[in-house]
Amino acid sequence: MSRKLALLALAGSCLAASGLSAQITARPDEGGEVLTTVYGNLPPMVEMNEGPKVTGIISARQGQRIQVTADDGTTTAITLHPDTEIRTRGGFLGIGNKTFDQSALINGLPVIVKTMQYGGGLVASEVRFTSDDRQIAAMIRGGTQQQFGEQGAAIKQNAAATEALRGRLGDIDKYNLKSTTNVYFDTGKAVLTPGAKAELCSAAQAANANENSLMLVLGYTDSTGSPEVNQALSEKRAAAVVNHLQQVCKWKPYRMLTPTGMATADPAADNTTAAGRAQNRRVSVNVLVSKALDGQ
Repeated sequence: MSRKLALLALAGSCLAASGLSAQITARPDEGGEVLTTVYGNLPPMVEMNEGPKVTGIISARQGQRIQVTADDGTTTAITLHPDTEIRTRGGFLGIGNKTFDQSALINGLPVIVKTMQYGGGLVASEVRFTSDDRQIAAMIRGGTQQQFGEQGAAIKQNAAATEALRGRLGDIDKYNLKSTTNVYFDTGKAVLTPGAKAELCSAAQAANANENSLMLVLGYTDSTGSPEVNQALSEKRAAAVVNHLQQVCKWKPYRMLTPTGMATADPAADNTTAAGRAQNRRVSVNVLVSKALDGQ
């Protein structure tokens, strides 16, 4: 996959969503096929004819329509059907043949799509991706699209190094998620416990054994509080972890991707119970290594 296409995938949120509200065409200068977007209520897929298999990266999404960009730069608009099957193909995380809902289809995700033909366009009958691609796409999407408000000055000092690392992480399907370390917080707090501090330095020491390791730090909250409060709190928690990793654990700033506050996104447990909320008040420290440098 070319660097240009990989960066396009990671910048999916910057693509005009309106490109999916009308026709989406392949690159006209290369004589690509024109594919129209399907509208309205869809009939059962048994009434449709089989279409082509589409392989590429989700580069845009609007409602039930996704845009998939292939290695050669051509784009294909595909409509999701209520009966579209969305499954993993296994992967580093060891999750095989698991079914997801349509919210799993996010920008930057490498996919293989089986299609049906309807109304001059394509309808997805099945979408498959690897489980580790899904998690890495989610982490990188968050880490490259958001910036901190509070405590952002110190983080921005590493902006140039972060931009270089983004380029190195362009091909998200070429990186392994090696480990994830979670540390937890009290309600409404962004203060690390002594145990959490020790755990972070232990994780940094282990990751530092591989000179090619990179870290991505994501902060989370439980569902208590307003979206605005939770966003700010998740950012403060992530910043506290980054500061400790760099200042105390001596993790090099150029090996740190832009940290991100994810608020209530991707809960680890049920927010309706006290125990579940405690699991969601966390920061995850994710260690990534290039497959090319990891012997794969």
